[in-house]
Amino acid sequence: MGAEAVRDKEGLRKRLTEEQFHVTQERGTEAPFTGEYVHTKDRGIYRCVVCGNVLFKSDDKFDSGTGWPSFTDAAGDSSVKEKSDRSMLAERTEVVCEKCGAHLGHVFDDGPGPGGRRFCINSCSLKMEKK
Repeated sequence: MGAEAVRDKEGLRKRLTEEQFHVTQERGTEAPFTGEYVHTKDRGIYRCVVCGNVLFKSDDKFDSGTGWPSFTDAAGDSSVKEKSDRSMLAERTEVVCEKCGAHLGHVFDDGPGPGGRRFCINSCSLKMEKK
């Protein structure tokens, strides 16, 4: 998908659901335990719902009990970008798609993996490609 298509907000409004648009373009959050991929254990890769960029692998997914899909790591160096987020009276780290800038969720330093990170991601910002 070309960069022009990602920047076309009206086209995105037509292509994405209202919730997908709100989360990815307006930095929203879906309600906990409501997302399509919260309990998914299928093997595959998770892509950005906006541009198709590979973001996460199922091998890195775990049940954090928080109500959102959680991952210990991103799929690669060109998957996600981290940004400072001070919107909720506390400093958090926002996670966005490296390719198109879509809001995905946040990353925290309380994960179980060797890196100790937990990528807390909105299901509606993802599209799973099963293996």
